Amino acid sequence: MIQPLAYIHPQAKIADNVVVEPFAVIHKDVEIGEGTWIGSNVVIMDGARIGKNCRIFPGAVISGVPQDLKFAGEVTTVEIGDNTVIRECVTINRGTKDKWKTVVGSNCLIQAYSHIAHDCQVGNNCIFSNSTTLAGHITIGDYVVLAGLVAIHQFVKVGSHAFVTGGSLVRKDVPPYVKAAREPLSYVGINSVGLRRRGFSSEQINEIQEIYRVLFVQNNNVTKALDKIEAEFQPTEIRDEIVDFIRNSARGVMRGFGSNM
Repeated sequence: MIQPLAYIHPQAKIADNVVVEPFAVIHKDVEIGEGTWIGSNVVIMDGARIGKNCRIFPGAVISGVPQDLKFAGEVTTVEIGDNTVIRECVTINRGTKDKWKTVVGSNCLIQAYSHIAHDCQVGNNCIFSNSTTLAGHITIGDYVVLAGLVAIHQFVKVGSHAFVTGGSLVRKDVPPYVKAAREPLSYVGINSVGLRRRGFSSEQINEIQEIYRVLFVQNNNVTKALDKIEAEFQPTEIRDEIVDFIRNSARGVMRGFGSNM
């Protein structure tokens, strides 16, 4: 299944049923799982660990050296889960000694010209639309959707099930389950459409909405809002996830639209 015009280093570990198209280049310290398809002109460099049944389209560069002046040649990796699709000209850099690896989960779709920098940790079932740009050390939860031309500042965290609209500049953390838009980036509601598609009940969606009403709509400061949420809402997995995310935010969370947060 390897075309004669492709170059595969003899020590690369290529599983059964992998297809490698002409002019692809695969370096020495690379592992590729069963059923994965590697398109023409893809370059997969040392440190790549690619799962099963992935599809990597022409022009992508996986596990390139970090664009970080502090990088000193450490042995680091990029880990990509199963069933992930990486479209044309995507670049994913391997880690530095901060986390030693860059991770992209399973069942993700990374669309054309997107960039995932060193030490990013991307969850499962994420969609990054065209030209999404992640700086280094970013953490993205599961089921996150980033629309086209989103740019995220280094060290930012985006919570699970969040949706960020196209062209947004993300400088602060985005809590789970929300929709974020406008400039500066602000809360514009919860991601109710995505939550319904993923099986969340009406009661759970209402709980999320009421929690964020306390945080973003009632114009409480963050400390007062968290105290009020813990006092007025019964402990649930959803409530605790939201409270823990906000309480542990090092950069601070985005503001409520029209608020002074």
